Amino acid sequence: MSFRFFSFSLSPVARISLGLVALLLSLLMVVDMVFGLIPDRAKLVRDVRQQSSESLAVQVAVMLQAGDVSTLQRTLREVLERNKDLRSVAVREEGGSITAQAGEHARYWAPPEDGSSTLTQVRVPVLADGRPWGTVELAFRPVLPETFIEWLTYPSLVALVVIGLGAFLAFYLYMRRVLEYLDPAKAIPDRVRTAFDTLAEGVLILDKQGRVVLANKTFRNFHPAAQEDMTGKHVLELEWLVNGFHVSPDDFPWSRAMASGTNLGDETLEINQPGEASEPLRTIVSCAPIQDGHGRLRGCMVSFSDVTMLHRINDQLLITLTDLEASKEEIRHQNEELHRLATRDPMTGCLNRRAFFGAADPLYATLQAEGEEVCCIMSDIDHFKSFNDRYGHAVGDQVIKSVAKCLGSELREVDMLCRYGGEEFCIMLPGSTAEQAAEVAERLRFSIENHAGAAVRDIPGIRITSSFGVASIKLGAKDPAELIDQADNALYQSKQTGRNKVSVWAGERSVSSTVDATHQGLPGSVTKATLPSP
Repeated sequence: MSFRFFSFSLSPVARISLGLVALLLSLLMVVDMVFGLIPDRAKLVRDVRQQSSESLAVQVAVMLQAGDVSTLQRTLREVLERNKDLRSVAVREEGGSITAQAGEHARYWAPPEDGSSTLTQVRVPVLADGRPWGTVELAFRPVLPETFIEWLTYPSLVALVVIGLGAFLAFYLYMRRVLEYLDPAKAIPDRVRTAFDTLAEGVLILDKQGRVVLANKTFRNFHPAAQEDMTGKHVLELEWLVNGFHVSPDDFPWSRAMASGTNLGDETLEINQPGEASEPLRTIVSCAPIQDGHGRLRGCMVSFSDVTMLHRINDQLLITLTDLEASKEEIRHQNEELHRLATRDPMTGCLNRRAFFGAADPLYATLQAEGEEVCCIMSDIDHFKSFNDRYGHAVGDQVIKSVAKCLGSELREVDMLCRYGGEEFCIMLPGSTAEQAAEVAERLRFSIENHAGAAVRDIPGIRITSSFGVASIKLGAKDPAELIDQADNALYQSKQTGRNKVSVWAGERSVSSTVDATHQGLPGSVTKATLPSP
């Protein structure tokens, strides 16, 4: 706690000196109460007033016997003028009448009820011929001062003030000299302080009570409030520092280090800076207890490593990594788009010929080596040129898209659909027999005939059909190109025999004759191949 008068703050030496003065004055009062070292002013005043009152009474009696009232009146005035403590004086007869007086006796005279005398109201009896004649009444001022000005000149108070000021000055000069040897700032050599100031880490040395002994230059630069002298302050007074831990004082790292007698490290601390937009200072706190040669705890050394720049770099790195990840994802999407553009027909979304053969060749080789069957379906839109000639190329493009959609809706994920030419499509069916491929082709033909025309909304009622040719690896095709040629020959047979049909390649020199397929539940025509159930 610091004593503050107006805007001034007393130094530690002044506070200690004030405490010593208070102790000294208290001791003097206790000694006076026990041994009476200071004279009793009230007793002295009582004795003096008693003697002066009796002496005056003797003079009054002499003058009354002589009957010299005028001399008596003059004598009372002179006595009043000479005695500053006397307010009024009067000579009163036994009957109550006043023979002579000086001063405003009626104002100041207030006799006690029991007729005795007090320090301020003194009565001295006057005798005549051995009998009471009257009294001399004297009204004195109170022993203690009545006004502030009188208190300032009161001897006892003046003595205490003089003793207090003199003792304070003596104690202050003495303690200032003595505390130079006890002040940590003076006890630590300048070379040691200079060495601490050169450290890049902030260093705070505490005594075992938690008071600051030393704070180096780096630590003082952590916060504007740290620029003032912290020596001797308790660390809890450094609110800008301890508020960043958000724990009780017993859980502060230096408290735990001194309690356990072991080093502590890697404690994180954020020191908030003035201003809402200011970035907090991030530090790593390490604590090491300080012990003397006998292993007794003397304090703790606390070091603060400023890692604000490292956090700032890490934050920037995270932002950069996030941006890179976003860029990577964008590149992936773009690569997928490029791959789609490179491998897909832009109009229908089907595989283009290059991508189709790039995937078909290794698949064909694998299935051929494993003895698996693979089939190919070739399809062509019937009378496609008539759509372009009659309705224009825009309608022709819609026809192609509608047919491609019908073809894709009936295939498996492993099947490959390719736009082979302008209105020609090729389908590769891995793992399918010729009979299954013929059934798939018939379903595709049926879907196109019944649904493709409805998808072309610009020309209501338009009729679209396609012809199909099917070939299987079992008939000896050595590669995909030869298998496609066989399916294309079967397609040619479908077109030659009326279109909107499915034909299956039956041999190297002939194509199987087409027959009505309505007995299978599917309108149109298909080859003699037996169609298994789906």
